[in-house]
Amino acid sequence: MTKVKKNKMKTHKGMKKVFKVRKSGSISMSHQGVLHNTGKRTAKTNRQKRNASSLHKSDYKRIKDLI
Repeated sequence: MTKVKKNKMKTHKGMKKVFKVRKSGSISMSHQGVLHNTGKRTAKTNRQKRNASSLHKSDYKRIKDLI
């Protein structure tokens, strides 16, 4: 009897660019809207979007499979 191989899930290239896995295993994500057209936003907004934020636990498993 031959073993049937499971299909491997491909990496979602768009998510790979947004989410990073830390050494601890948690996932950090970048904010949207920081690459261009930042002059029309307040300096406070631009500063806050520069920092990465952590992914919520409820979304962890869904995103982990796609990265």
